[in-house]
Amino acid sequence: MKKDPRIQELARRVLRDSVQLRRGEKVYLEFEGEQTLPLMEEMIKEAIALGAVPFHFFNDTCHHVALVHGATEQQVADYGRLHAEIMKKMDAYVVVRGYQNPYDGSVMSEKEQALYNRCFMGPVHFDVRFEKTRWCVLRYPTNAAASLARMSTSEFEDFYFNACLMDYGLMNLRAKKLAELINRTDKVRIIAPGTDLSFSVKGIPATICCGKRNLPDGEVFTSPVKDSVNGSITFNTESKINGNMFSHIALKVEAGKVFNAQAGRGDANKLVSTIYTDAGSCYFGEFAFGLNRFVTREICENLFDEKIAGSIHLALGNSIKSSDNGNRSSIHWDLVQIQTQECGGGEIWFDDVLIRKNGEFILPDLRALNP
Repeated sequence: MKKDPRIQELARRVLRDSVQLRRGEKVYLEFEGEQTLPLMEEMIKEAIALGAVPFHFFNDTCHHVALVHGATEQQVADYGRLHAEIMKKMDAYVVVRGYQNPYDGSVMSEKEQALYNRCFMGPVHFDVRFEKTRWCVLRYPTNAAASLARMSTSEFEDFYFNACLMDYGLMNLRAKKLAELINRTDKVRIIAPGTDLSFSVKGIPATICCGKRNLPDGEVFTSPVKDSVNGSITFNTESKINGNMFSHIALKVEAGKVFNAQAGRGDANKLVSTIYTDAGSCYFGEFAFGLNRFVTREICENLFDEKIAGSIHLALGNSIKSSDNGNRSSIHWDLVQIQTQECGGGEIWFDDVLIRKNGEFILPDLRALNP
């Protein structure tokens, strides 16, 4: 079968542009799902061509489910320490997730998921990978992902590669004005159906994301001052975490902390247990604008949905170092609100000035970011 040339281009972009892999460096390549194997092969070839050393790890969801179903806490902790030691030796990290069934992880109990987050995700990824490596996270256009997005496989592949391989250099130039505005801002207010939320971003720098840490990419983010968030917000999209799907999550927040959480669809107990995974998981660690003009609709995959042009998102849990508000958690859960007219509209106010309405920026300096 002829290999899609866009796979080779994606491997080249990720290793050369996103993580900027150099001769003699070591890269940790993690893959999930059999359909990712062609990209895995191309990334290994590309790493070798660059003179680097690839370490490849196939980590399907069924494997870590089997681990936590049968292991003691000590075994999972030792497993985490082993991978943390490997990660410490790496200069770059790339993960490509191509699930065959998005619900495979849902068979883990709340206790098992908390154990996996505490003993593996936290020590390996939040403590080491985020801090030490140049990293990039991707999904893969599997048949299951296409089905979840309600597209044919070929339609979804075009959607995927258009979004991943766009001109990030041009986006970066246009996003600088938004980052500058965020850096001058104190008070943010979000108004939308089921939403009236206010917080401060004063003193927390904005970060432009244009083709480095995620593909597809396209966002500018900061973090709310941790205890400044007050009000209510309803996220009008579906969101998946740990194999559990939720829709229309509604949160009430006081002094930064979520004190009430409901969902239009999804297991209420798992929603609450996720939000209260640890001391930091009920606080926000990110506020961001989605800017990718090729991501025009919800596909029930956070890595794409958070980039929807005309959307905003807030993340519960760990705050990213470049725009750090000090919140620490073993989760980072991006929750998306689309503010386009078709999805109910919405307004974003900075220091009592309306900057975006119904998904479109209204300030002249920012209009180039509109879809």
